[in-house]
Amino acid sequence: MSAAAKELKHMNKPRHFLTQLDLTPLELRQIINRATELKAMRDRGEDYRPFVGKNLAMIFEKSSTRTRVSFEAGMTQFGGNAMFLSPRDTQLGRGEPIEDSARVISRMVDIVMIRTYSHDIVESFAKHSRVPVINGLTDQYHPCQLLADMQTWFEYRGDIRGKTVAWIGDGNNMCHSYINSARQLDFKLHIACPEGFDPDPGILAPASDHCEIFRDPMEAAKGADLIVTDVWASMGQEEEQKQREAAFDGFQVNSEMMGQANRDALFMHCLPAHRGEEVTADVIDGSASVVWDEAENRMHAQKALMEFLLT
Repeated sequence: MSAAAKELKHMNKPRHFLTQLDLTPLELRQIINRATELKAMRDRGEDYRPFVGKNLAMIFEKSSTRTRVSFEAGMTQFGGNAMFLSPRDTQLGRGEPIEDSARVISRMVDIVMIRTYSHDIVESFAKHSRVPVINGLTDQYHPCQLLADMQTWFEYRGDIRGKTVAWIGDGNNMCHSYINSARQLDFKLHIACPEGFDPDPGILAPASDHCEIFRDPMEAAKGADLIVTDVWASMGQEEEQKQREAAFDGFQVNSEMMGQANRDALFMHCLPAHRGEEVTADVIDGSASVVWDEAENRMHAQKALMEFLLT
């Protein structure tokens, strides 16, 4: 292959969004601000359909409410088409190598979203895909949720640079994506989790100048501008529910914990929520909670992301 051909091949390589680290801090801020613009355009009833004739393949190995509805509605609003693919409907469920599926599917659609278990699956698919691939959730990361969370924060409070976020709960995929966002958007992250539920050290270490581990959630919440939590037992961990309830005793986000934060602190939760477990009803349904805007913003943030990746 000639040098010119190699350069052309590199230039034509698609951009993917598998974690926050796949975009620059400037690109993340551009997408967040564009999401708010697209939201305002939708609310004004503007007919903006840049994706007429475009197709989004949505591959779901993990079930979903917000991910499916937000991507499908967003693609439809853009004038394109979204197709739902589950293991029951495709050869993926019958053992076809992910590399072969990527080579075939990416020749027929314009962009792919995958919601699955192992992060290796989305990485392998992206490596062999001709089109952009979006991580709709893996066991290790949930980057699209962080776009929505950050859009919500920006809408209420402006740029998050220099602010303090308290993550209360498991060091899970959401926590990992908050760690990466702290690196990229330059905020301080207090991570409150019990022993044995820490985030992945390999993800935490590069962000050590932005993150701190706490064993006392009340201490983590002190001076926070934003408090975030998630269910104690994520999808696939239901059999650990009782064990986790015991381990996370004292890690419930309640009015006392919110009282440790700054007076105008916000509360977020990626949903679904279990009132009375990781958060009390008076917090999630209270004045500090922005969870419903946060949920809606999944659609707007993902529209901005798809627009960025395809144009």
